Amino acid sequence: MEDIEARGQYENKKLQVQLGDHEDGIKSCTGHHGEGEQSSSSTTSPTTLDWRGRPSDPNKHGGMRAASFVLGLQAFEIMGIAAVGNNLITYLINEMHFSLSTSANIVTNFVGTVFILALFGGFLSDSYLGCFWTILIFGFVELSGFILLSVQAHLPQLKPPQYCNINMGMSGSTAAAGYSSSCVEAKGFKAFIFFVALYLVALGSGCVKPNMIAHGGDQFNPTNPKQSKHLSTYFNAAYFAFSLGELVALTLLVWVQTHSGMDVGFGVSAAAMAMGLISLVSGTLYYRNKPPRGTIFTPIAQVFVAAILKRDQICPSNPEMLHGSHRNQQPNNNNIVPISSDSGHLVHTPRFRFLDKACIKIEEGTGGNSKDESPWRLCSVTQVEQVKILISVLPIFACTIIFNTILAQLQTFSVQQGSAMNTRLARSFHIPPASLQSIPYIMLIVIVPLYDTFFVPFARRITGHESGISPLQRIGAGLFLATFSMVSAALMEKKRRDAALDPSNTTILSIFWITPQFLIFGLSEMLTAVGLIEFFYKQSLRGMQAFLTAITYCSYSFGFYLSSLLVSLVNKITSSDNNKAGWLSNNDLNKDRLDLFYWLLAALSFLNFLNYLFWARWYSYHPSSPLSTRTTLQKQDTTHANHYRCFDFNPSKDIAHETVP
Repeated sequence: MEDIEARGQYENKKLQVQLGDHEDGIKSCTGHHGEGEQSSSSTTSPTTLDWRGRPSDPNKHGGMRAASFVLGLQAFEIMGIAAVGNNLITYLINEMHFSLSTSANIVTNFVGTVFILALFGGFLSDSYLGCFWTILIFGFVELSGFILLSVQAHLPQLKPPQYCNINMGMSGSTAAAGYSSSCVEAKGFKAFIFFVALYLVALGSGCVKPNMIAHGGDQFNPTNPKQSKHLSTYFNAAYFAFSLGELVALTLLVWVQTHSGMDVGFGVSAAAMAMGLISLVSGTLYYRNKPPRGTIFTPIAQVFVAAILKRDQICPSNPEMLHGSHRNQQPNNNNIVPISSDSGHLVHTPRFRFLDKACIKIEEGTGGNSKDESPWRLCSVTQVEQVKILISVLPIFACTIIFNTILAQLQTFSVQQGSAMNTRLARSFHIPPASLQSIPYIMLIVIVPLYDTFFVPFARRITGHESGISPLQRIGAGLFLATFSMVSAALMEKKRRDAALDPSNTTILSIFWITPQFLIFGLSEMLTAVGLIEFFYKQSLRGMQAFLTAITYCSYSFGFYLSSLLVSLVNKITSSDNNKAGWLSNNDLNKDRLDLFYWLLAALSFLNFLNYLFWARWYSYHPSSPLSTRTTLQKQDTTHANHYRCFDFNPSKDIAHETVP
């Protein structure tokens, strides 16, 4: 056991227990212990490195100290892009002169692109660059986009003429005194510069976002019980940093945009991004860096190709006959379990039996002339089970798309909803409508630390789960609450619209009437967003943490794209041939039926929650559990420990050339 603990001091080394004949295990170890140690050292690949490319030292690298630098980047990065994204619709309407529906779609398409590009960033990180270098490179791309946006907003030559009446121009009415008859929409070179700058920000932010979460999570060793608990704390801290950045963006930075101009506001976003990059670089000496493992899609593709090529084969009734099944044996009478704290050796499951055909070994040739099959024709059970996990989590991912469609409304139509209300807080102070989105983050800055400090330990005593409640339970609670956010929004919009259309009413409703929809969704987002990231990060897919985190951001992307699609469909369906406008066709909320659109989303959200309950029950939550297996290992006697020391897992070994005992 002392040897195991000594070797465990280096988090880059992975240990696996091989089941087999107990006497043979003792025999292979007796008298050859030194050779076994030497062989292990030479074949085990490091999983984390320091900044010089050497194996990381757990006493110097990683932990919350290293993760705090990543949290700093996350706070500054979200501060910069949130100030742009959340008030972008105002800039598009007032200065670029796009219509309301066009502006809303530009915003949702921009945000959707940010999150769809997260897949590209996760792929680059896991396959070629690693988290740190991906963040650094694309962080500067995002910074260049902010700078170009600031230049475009500052120079009159890059914007359409500003002296016009926006409302009259949009409605085709006659000009007001001092203004031209219509507002000219930005086109040609002016629109080109704007969209280049906007999508440079999208490219940079999209590639940075998943790697910030993954790089921070990489600073904790999941095989260490103490650090495993800290990993859950890190995810909550990451959301706290996110909330803090959002709060500053939606108050201070939006105020700067409103009072000093969008050019200054975009410049402040650039400064915030620069501060985030400084925070990232400052922690270089303390990071544990997971090296890229080559293309992450090849092992997945191999499973599908092998299964298709062997589609005519019959799966054996005994799964232990499948290739590589010796890695997946369950605990024997001595309660010995296989260990690999990196990816885990997964037990065969009966789901997606078609993929099991990839593990059927066919002997080519006879006698001593038999040939090993290609990795594209033969895969291990663990490799197939990892693909099964990837397929199994997709329904959970899909159930969060409607959730993010609701988020899109709070960043577009709800901002315009606030613009049509009384924004006065004091005699000379008006609340920028975009700052309404800061309300939930003010609440969350208080709630998130309380959740992690009090609720998680309390729930942990009851459930025994290291996170208090499981990620799936957390996601479900958030999806349930999201429905009530839209119910609140629909009720308040109906009240606002009726008051505005009442000729006897001389008062305008206060903007604070629509705060409940932001508060409810803020609590919902804390549960769903953090739960989804934790759920995906802890899946047993080795070397794909950044890509899996990127998948969670794709939910945002698809949600915002679905929002654009819904707006277009609703307008088309609710409009008629007799020139009757659709629910969202006008640029005047008093003529639109935004309240009915909100009711539609509330109904879709509730149906989505019921759908989630089905898939959550269907899904068998089985991530590799370094904590539990480490605990089991430490309970074994020294005789069993000698057996453990006889075999080290070499992740670089070609599984297609192994023989089944």
